[in-house]
Amino acid sequence: MAEQSTPDAVFVNARLATMTANGDPYGAVMDGAIAVSGGKIVWLGAGGDLPDAFTKKADAFHDLNGAWVTPGLIDCHTHIVYGGDRAQEFEMRLEGATYEEIARAGGGIVSTMNDTRAASEDELVAAALPRVHDLMAEGVSVIEIKSGYGLELETELRQLRAARRIAGEIGVNVQTTFLGAHALPPEFAGRADDYIDLVCGEMVPEVARLGLADAVDVFCEGIGFSAAQTERVFRAARAHDLPVKGHVGQLSDLGGAALAARYGALSCDHLEYVADSDIAAMAKAGTVAVLLPGAYYTLRETSPPPVALFREHGVAMAIATDSNPGSSPLTSLLLTMNMACTLFAMTPEEALAGVTREAARALGLTESHGTLAVGMAADFAIWGIQRPAELSYRLGANPCQAVVRGGVLTQR
Repeated sequence: MAEQSTPDAVFVNARLATMTANGDPYGAVMDGAIAVSGGKIVWLGAGGDLPDAFTKKADAFHDLNGAWVTPGLIDCHTHIVYGGDRAQEFEMRLEGATYEEIARAGGGIVSTMNDTRAASEDELVAAALPRVHDLMAEGVSVIEIKSGYGLELETELRQLRAARRIAGEIGVNVQTTFLGAHALPPEFAGRADDYIDLVCGEMVPEVARLGLADAVDVFCEGIGFSAAQTERVFRAARAHDLPVKGHVGQLSDLGGAALAARYGALSCDHLEYVADSDIAAMAKAGTVAVLLPGAYYTLRETSPPPVALFREHGVAMAIATDSNPGSSPLTSLLLTMNMACTLFAMTPEEALAGVTREAARALGLTESHGTLAVGMAADFAIWGIQRPAELSYRLGANPCQAVVRGGVLTQR
């Protein structure tokens, strides 16, 4: 690489989990150094190879005393902007009600819809910020935030604007996803096709015109929308040059994964119920499987996603909190990693890849995030641990010592 004459900062005496394919577990560089300039990594390698000029001319010099450094963590599936809460549904489930029964009785997503419609943009931002701060304290640098609790144009836009404001106010990278096809609003009861007409004919075009979304998602499920309705939304999204994602296979298999793969989906998310042929289609399309153990745990599911088949087919696996008020009120990506290992039999290295390299893939960010390499964003987390597996091993602990975002070091 071309050396920078004056790096903004140099970090030395670090153990780097680069998450690149350098032949070592975690892509490790055991005595590593990183130089950053202009918000990007401009040099990375063994500390002994660091050019002398970098240490002499860098504006800031940081000795990390053997701490581990990973790429900034990425939560690639959240619904973190919403009004109200659904703690009462937690009690109902403990008394025997199922997620589907609660939804059909007027609870679930529609309950949050009412609270979100009643909230101003300022209120949505204020409610979401503590949840986002929880994630950032654990080394998270990128968060995907979906709409989907407005189910009408005005509130969907308000959710997306609130998500973009969060990025500007606290310095986290936010990727927004339009999820207008999340549930059927009460005013369209019995008229799902008419609501999809609204999503495709008015919502998607306006979201695209305003540049408020980076992708479009659909809940393809018995309590959501059919495969045919999902395909209509995918067509509308692609007509407006927006990539697609799919909530598929959470409660049943409607063939949503294969459908999403046909449209080149960035990811299929949940996937507790998915056919082998759909997994093969995902592999061919390069579609990432985003696994959501928080929802699996909260809903007390018994059919885990087929991790072994994803491995066999070469489907990349990301994991995420699915932070939402009903099925996954989770704001810890570290706990999510532990759940992925204990509930889904992923390895600690797969779990860390799932919140770095593969999570970046699920958001279309592989050119800038998810690995430590020259040219990538200078977003990384610094950990007081002895080995990377500790990030998946410990329960309730947060060993994050500091975070670098855009090349700027912030103590936790």
